[in-house]
Amino acid sequence: MSTSSTTFGVDGMTCGHCVSAVTAEVGSLEPVTDVHVELATGELTVQSVRPLTDTEIAVAIDEAGYALRP
Repeated sequence: MSTSSTTFGVDGMTCGHCVSAVTAEVGSLEPVTDVHVELATGELTVQSVRPLTDTEIAVAIDEAGYALRP
């Protein structure tokens, strides 16, 4: 099975709780197989069985209380 890896920027994360919230929301998306959040850079790397759209990621990040970096 082939996977897709995409990195997104997330604004507003300041602590470990932020990382947990983003990881949980993005990780709950059906095609996602792995999530890694780098707090220092605000980068979110997502492995998935198909490429995710910016909208899918933006909605999940918004649900966690943060914003997709433009």
